[in-house]
Amino acid sequence: MLVTAQKAAQKDLTELLEDTAPDPAVASMAQAIARRLAVRRRPRDARAERGTGALASVPYAYRSDDIDLDKTIEMLAERPVPEDTDVIVRERMSSRRAAVLIVDVSGSMRGEKVRIAAATVAALSADLSGAGDQLALVAFWSDAAVVKSLTEPATPAKLLDTLLRIPARGLTNVGFGLSVAHAELARSAARRRTAVLLTDAVHNAGPDPRDLARRFADLHVLLETDGEHDLPLGRDLARLGHGTLTPVHTHRDVAPALNRILAG
Repeated sequence: MLVTAQKAAQKDLTELLEDTAPDPAVASMAQAIARRLAVRRRPRDARAERGTGALASVPYAYRSDDIDLDKTIEMLAERPVPEDTDVIVRERMSSRRAAVLIVDVSGSMRGEKVRIAAATVAALSADLSGAGDQLALVAFWSDAAVVKSLTEPATPAKLLDTLLRIPARGLTNVGFGLSVAHAELARSAARRRTAVLLTDAVHNAGPDPRDLARRFADLHVLLETDGEHDLPLGRDLARLGHGTLTPVHTHRDVAPALNRILAG
C-alpha cells in the first residue's frame, strides 16, 4: 500500500527541472570528475569474461583452452576444412547486470556533495557499459523522480546536467526514493540486480524506510559523511537490504567503494 501511494505521487521530471542552467563552475567541476573516472576503468569484454558467470560452450576466440570435445567433434564432422572458430571451448560468460543509483538531492547540491554525486554517476556508468548491462538513476528529496530509466540511453554528462537542474529541497524522504527505485529495478530481467543508495540518511519526511529496504535483494549504502549524517539508519538500510554500508567523505572514496560492491 505504501509503495502504491508513493508511486502515484512520483514527480514528472520534465515539469520539475529548472529552466536555468546549473552554476557553470559547479557543472564544470562535476563534469571534470566524471571524465576522469569514466576513463579509469578497463573496458569489459562484451562477449565473455574469465572467472565470472556460468560456463557456456562457445566458438574459440583465442581466450580459453578448455575444449568441449563432444561439441567440437560434432562441428568438425560437418567441416571438411575446419577453421579455428570450429573448435568449441568452455568459457564463463558474463552475466547481464542491472543497477539503480538512488541519489539524495535534498538540501543544496554544492561543494563535496556535488563531487560525490558526480563520481558515483561516472563510475557506475563506466562499469555498467557492457552489452546488456542497464543503469537507472533515481533522485529523491521529499518526493522522487526517475532521472533515467533502465532502458533509456544517457551519457554521464547528461545525467549530471539533469541532477544539477533539480531544485534544491529541504526534506529527505529516503523511503520514497527506495520505493521508486525498487519499482524501476523490478522491470529488469537481468540476473544480477543491484541498488546503490547515495545519501546522508538524515531521514525527516515520510514513513520509516527500513521496511522498504527489506524488499531489496542487493541494496548498498554510500553514506555521505562530510556533514550531518545518520550512521545507525544507514547501517540498518544496508543490513536489511542484504548489502554493505560504506562511508564516503570525499569523492575520492567513491570508486574504491563501488569496485568492492560490483565485484562482490
